[in-house]
Amino acid sequence: MRRVLVTAGASGIGKEIAAAFLSAGDSVYTCDINRTVLEAAVRELPGLKHGLCDVGDRNQIGAMVADAVSQLGGIDILINNAGIAGPTARVQDVDPDQWEAVLKVDLTGTFLVTKAAIPHLIASRDGVILIMSSAAGRFGYPNRSPYSTVKWGLIGFMKTLSMELGVHSIRVNAILPGAVDGERIQKVFQGRAEATGKSLDTIKAEAMSNQSLQYLVDPKDIAALAVFLASDAARSISGQIVPIDGDMQRN
Repeated sequence: MRRVLVTAGASGIGKEIAAAFLSAGDSVYTCDINRTVLEAAVRELPGLKHGLCDVGDRNQIGAMVADAVSQLGGIDILINNAGIAGPTARVQDVDPDQWEAVLKVDLTGTFLVTKAAIPHLIASRDGVILIMSSAAGRFGYPNRSPYSTVKWGLIGFMKTLSMELGVHSIRVNAILPGAVDGERIQKVFQGRAEATGKSLDTIKAEAMSNQSLQYLVDPKDIAALAVFLASDAARSISGQIVPIDGDMQRN
């Protein structure tokens, strides 16, 4: 039984990842900032270990990782999933406070969680780190500069981790989802419509036109990819960006 820590695993992609690892027979701990959502996930996923944590708060991260280690007995797999979408606006219109908030959660939060988990992953002797980047980490993303910036940054972080931690047999990869079905993408579409003055239907059609497979990605497929990358079948895969985006050609 592997010991898995998933950040922001009470809803969306994170919850699907937690559920997939539980179904694989693993012991899973997730944290989330929202108590109500977290409690609902625990009711839905029996056996899910959990704790509250704001990944944007440095003081909470160390306590959360320590709690995860206590409940799990160690960490074999770390899934860095926590992140916020940030504003939809042109660079000149982005509020600097909103810019810093995205970097604080998505980039610095991932760094701090990983830093705290590394000693435990080394001790496991067969550790895995997965970092949730985005198609925004492969392309420029008009009107989403903070989000795109952190997703590119996470790829650089992943590549560096893979080089530093390979000596400990720790594999590190980044998953890059495209347009994922769910509440968040609908908000993104609405934001694009408001920023550009186009209709919502036009925005949705444009979003699908840049993919060979013209449908939104199912979060369950992302979870299945995470389980594969953490498995022995992927034991020679490290330092890679793995898109799951319907063959997206541009943002």
